[in-house]
Amino acid sequence: MQLPDVESLRCFAAAAHHKNFRKAAREVALSPAAFSDRIKRLEDLLGVRLFQRTTRTCHLTPDGERALVHARAALEAARRCAVAASSEPLPFDIVVGTRFELGLSWLVPALEKLTEMQPERRVHLYFGDTDALVGALERNLCDCLVTSARLSHGGTETAALHEERYVFVAAPALLAEKPIKTHKDAAEHTLLDLHPDLPLFRYFLDGRPPREAWRFAHVQRLGTIAAAAAQARRGAGVAVLPRYFVEKDLAKKTLVEPFPKAKLSVDYFRLLWRTGHPRSDDLVKLGAELRAMPLR
Repeated sequence: MQLPDVESLRCFAAAAHHKNFRKAAREVALSPAAFSDRIKRLEDLLGVRLFQRTTRTCHLTPDGERALVHARAALEAARRCAVAASSEPLPFDIVVGTRFELGLSWLVPALEKLTEMQPERRVHLYFGDTDALVGALERNLCDCLVTSARLSHGGTETAALHEERYVFVAAPALLAEKPIKTHKDAAEHTLLDLHPDLPLFRYFLDGRPPREAWRFAHVQRLGTIAAAAAQARRGAGVAVLPRYFVEKDLAKKTLVEPFPKAKLSVDYFRLLWRTGHPRSDDLVKLGAELRAMPLR
């Protein structure tokens, strides 16, 4: 069986990407005529038609779509072969699972620096809530998680990252209208949280005397920390939020602490991955690099 050559596969992949033979020909530094000849010879070799062409565009045929998957894999394998022969470190991917707020405020800005630290490592992000992230880890959709969740099942390894402190906050205008100084004042307020089990308020409640009964007039469940923070800024209710997430609000006094001396429970962000991961050493190194980057 005669196999396709790498340059023909490059032409095929370029045409599939650009959907235009002229643009693809420029990418691979061939004349349009030479490029078309490459594609025709590849089609003859494979015995199928790869493209349906018009005067200006081209589209993959069903046979072309099936062949493209394998062509790209072959090109990647050829690239890896060339890298291995050059004695340079082999490139690899790490997919990091993270919740939305932390990913956007901390991990996305860190991507460029992480690439500079280890150019052969490509860090990708996978966003979701805790349940979705744990499921993604179990299904191998991501390599590791940045999480403060306390997971009960074993079979995982962790690297400590950052302390996660929380703060009880409200908008100044809301407190001017309805002060909250004791648990009895909760009856005048709406509590902003994520889910029915009040995972954020628990950080405040766990540090309070057991005799205090915090009964709010309403509870609004918002699903994400960003949504709870936005509602708190609007004066729609009181909330317990990660300090790093509202640090600027506290500095600008768009949010204030009605209980500045309260001692809230502290959590910890960890990098978590499954025991036996083939890139465990790289994940330990990634954890150390992330630990050196302050939360923001």
